[in-house]
Amino acid sequence: MSVWDEVVGQESAVATLRAAVADPSAMTHAWLLTGPPGSGRSNAARAFAAALQCVEGGCGRCQACTTTLAGTHADLTVVATEKVTIAIDEVRSLIEVASRAPSQGRFRVVLVEDADRMAERTTNVLLKAIEEPPPRTVWLLCAPSPQDVMVTIRSRCRAVSLRVPPVDAVAALLVSRDGVDPDVAQACARAAQSHIGLARRLARDAGARQRRTSVLAIARRIRGVPDAVVAAGELVEVAQAEAKAATEERDATEKAELLRSLGAEAGQTLPPSLRSQVKQLEDDQKRRATRRQRDVLDRSMLDLLSLYRDVLVVQLGADVDLVNVELDETVRSLAEESTAEQTVRRMDAIGVARTRLAGNVSPVLALEAMAVALRPQG
Repeated sequence: MSVWDEVVGQESAVATLRAAVADPSAMTHAWLLTGPPGSGRSNAARAFAAALQCVEGGCGRCQACTTTLAGTHADLTVVATEKVTIAIDEVRSLIEVASRAPSQGRFRVVLVEDADRMAERTTNVLLKAIEEPPPRTVWLLCAPSPQDVMVTIRSRCRAVSLRVPPVDAVAALLVSRDGVDPDVAQACARAAQSHIGLARRLARDAGARQRRTSVLAIARRIRGVPDAVVAAGELVEVAQAEAKAATEERDATEKAELLRSLGAEAGQTLPPSLRSQVKQLEDDQKRRATRRQRDVLDRSMLDLLSLYRDVLVVQLGADVDLVNVELDETVRSLAEESTAEQTVRRMDAIGVARTRLAGNVSPVLALEAMAVALRPQG
C-alpha cells in the first residue's frame, strides 16, 4: 500500500515527486502541479503532501498519511474554492497560516487546488509568501496549465506536469477502489474521457449517466432555430436545477449555523452589524451556485464535443476508438448527413460558447448561439 496508489497513469510525475521526498537536495519550497481536468492534480498533490509528512515517505498506513489524504492533518491547509474566484482575504489568511512552524508534522503544507481562480491582485498578495517562505513551509499549487498562473508565480515554483491517464487505468481504479462492474467502469471511464472524478460519478450515479445521454440526444433533436432555442433553454434549466439541488441543503445548514452562532433565530429581525454577516454568507452561496451551474454547463458542452469528435473520426476514417461507443448508430448517422467541415464548425461553435460562458456572458445567450450553429446546414 502507498499514498501513490490512486495517482493513476502518472508515472513520470510520481517519480519526480518521490525523488523530492527521498532526497532533500531535490526538494523545493513551492510546486506547481498542472494537468488537464480529471488528470488527478489534487490527488497527486495530496499524495505528495502525505509523503512529505510520513517518516517512511508515503506508506499510506500511518496516521500522518491517512490524515493528510483525508485533509485533516494539523499541518495541512487546503483551499478548494466552490466560488468563481478565490477571495483576496482567503489568500491573506493562507499567508498567515504558512508563516507558522509545523505543530506536529515534518512540514507545514499549503495546498491551493484552484490556483487558476485567483485574480491578478490576489496573486500579487501571494507572491512574496511563495518567494520567501519559512524553512519548513511547502506550497503546492494546482492549475490546468502553467499559463493559467501568473508568470511571476510560476517562475518561483518547480513545475510538474500531469497527463490524461489511459482509459484502462481509470477503469481499473474504479473496479479496485469502488467495486464498479468492469464493463460499467470501462464505459464510464471512456465517456468521461479519463476524467477520474467524473468517471467515478458516472459509475456510481445512474441519474448522471441518464443526464449525459439526454445532452447527447440534443445533436439529433436540433433541426432548426426553434429547436435550438428550446434545447438551449433546457440545458440551462437542467444546470440550474442541478446547482440548486447540490447547494440548497448545504446553504440552509450554513445559514442556520451562522444564525445560531450569532444568537439569533430564523425570521428574527437582526441589527445591521449582524445582517452584514448574513448578507456576506448569502453572497458567497450565490457565487458558489453560479460556479456550479457553469461547471455543469461546461461539462455538457464537453460531452457534445466528444460526440462531434466521434463524428469527425468516422468522417475522416481515422483508426482511433470512439468515445461514445454505445452511440455508434447516432455517430454514423450524423457523419453521413454532414461534412467534416461542418463538423469542425460545430465543434468551433461549442468552443466559442465555452469561452463566452467563462467570460460571464449570459448562459442562455451563449447556449442559444451554440445550438443554432449545431442545426443541419441546407
